[in-house]
Order: sequence, then C-alpha cells, then structure tokens
Amino acid sequence: MDRTLIAGIVLTVLGLSGYLVGVVAPYPGRAFSITGVMVGITFLAISNATQPGESA
Repeated sequence: MDRTLIAGIVLTVLGLSGYLVGVVAPYPGRAFSITGVMVGITFLAISNATQPGESA
C-alpha cells in the first residue's frame, strides 16, 4: 500500500475518534481532531489521484 494512503486512513480515523471523544467529554486541544480529519482526507485524495498519462 502507498504510505500516503495509509497516513490518510490513520489520520482520518484518529481525527474522527478524537472528535467523538471531544463531543462526549470536552478536553483541551480537541479542535486538532478536525485538523487531523481534514489532513487525512487530503492525503486520501492525493493518494487516489492519477498521474498525467496514467489510465484510470
């Protein structure tokens, strides 16, 4: 598997988990979970993009 894909999956899952925990019990720095989700989704999009000249 591609490292970017793995990083995207991990960041998205950890970010969503942190968000859900933050909804139940607010903790300092919980806004960083949203940042983790955004970066994770970006990594997923980058890993699934095709290079110029490649067929999909």
